[in-house]
Amino acid sequence: MAFVVTAGQIARIDPSSNFGRWGYPSAIPAQLQLGNDTWLTYEEIFKTQPAVRTVIGFLARNIAQLGIDPYLRTSDNDRKKIPDHPLGKLLENPFPGSKWTKYRLINWLICEIGIFDCAYLLKGRAEDGTPSLLPIPRRYMEPMGDNPFQADFYRLTGSRGYQDFEPDQVVHIWGYNPDDPRQGISPIETLRMILAEEYAASKFREKMWRNGAWVGGVITRPVGQRWSPDARARFRTDWREQYNADGADAGGTPVLEDGMTYAQTGITAKDAQYVEARRLTREEVAVAYFINPGMLGLMEGQTQGNVPELHKMLYQDTLGPWLTMIAQDIERQVLPDLEPTANVYVEFNLAEKLRGSFEEQAAAISSSVGGPWMTRSEARAMNNLGHLPEADDLITPLNVTQGGLASPRDTAPDNPSNEESNGKLPKPKPVAGGER
Repeated sequence: MAFVVTAGQIARIDPSSNFGRWGYPSAIPAQLQLGNDTWLTYEEIFKTQPAVRTVIGFLARNIAQLGIDPYLRTSDNDRKKIPDHPLGKLLENPFPGSKWTKYRLINWLICEIGIFDCAYLLKGRAEDGTPSLLPIPRRYMEPMGDNPFQADFYRLTGSRGYQDFEPDQVVHIWGYNPDDPRQGISPIETLRMILAEEYAASKFREKMWRNGAWVGGVITRPVGQRWSPDARARFRTDWREQYNADGADAGGTPVLEDGMTYAQTGITAKDAQYVEARRLTREEVAVAYFINPGMLGLMEGQTQGNVPELHKMLYQDTLGPWLTMIAQDIERQVLPDLEPTANVYVEFNLAEKLRGSFEEQAAAISSSVGGPWMTRSEARAMNNLGHLPEADDLITPLNVTQGGLASPRDTAPDNPSNEESNGKLPKPKPVAGGER
């Protein structure tokens, strides 16, 4: 049984404190240089870069709300949900005694994978002995050993030491890394240059507003014009006090003296195409995570008619691979420790998101079954109305019978009195005033 570690054992090594130069074990390169003297960890990038936070949060929320449940395969074309299975109970309450829910667990997993392309869960047990999944931030866990393809063991490091765990005690989800098959490589690393440009542009804009939205410039005086040191110092002081960001006349029109002229030497936000650069950053980050920018509100080139197709693309092409990866890792790394396991698998409730509107579903189902398919009681329940006993029957219109035929006459092709069914035309009826 791999679920043997307690939260108290983890607390003894204090993994909540940072350590090392970057707050990571030395073997984990998880920081980006965004400026000459500015280095940010992947977590700090997530916290400070709006585009990264938006994209990863979008993925995490849309996957977490789907829900994931265990199912029992009863035949080749039938299955049933088994919420009472130990895996179902574990997913519903992943960390007994805490406020962690299934949504919060999946949301955390996706954020970790989105930031690091890697996530860890420690198989533990609660005080009453029930299994639990302890979320371990990437900064504290590291695969160890000489095996180049998988970890021989995992090391959890804290400010008071470290603790090693066997491979079957850790749930490890990771992506592709050309340098190390045992752990993924963050998409943030691929976005290094894009994020560096965004960081520099944000710093420029911040300085511009701190300077009262004034851009750099040079003040010149006519040649030969005398300017005493006292007058120069006075002008310089008055200019800074009046026209800087916190000055009394910030944003006002400056007054030049003695034939002075002002020449702009800086670059404006318009010249730098600041808005376009911000949009480009959001688009590049979205594409790096395989999200259509239109799903994030970047509707340039999109139309309202594209929204349903974008919705399908999101859950089929973007989220589909994430869902498959997580489901398979849960089946491979968690399910074997929870009996029974025969014909048991997990699946995200993706079908709910791929269904059309109620009108589209109603029309498709009605066409498929050949008639009405909902009782009045069911319709009343959908609208939070009370139950009526006389509304439990399924109403079939007179022009629709079993089989979807338009008339009862069509159900009796062998009736000799039915001349039309025997290929004979009906005899014309006499008309008043004589036959025509």
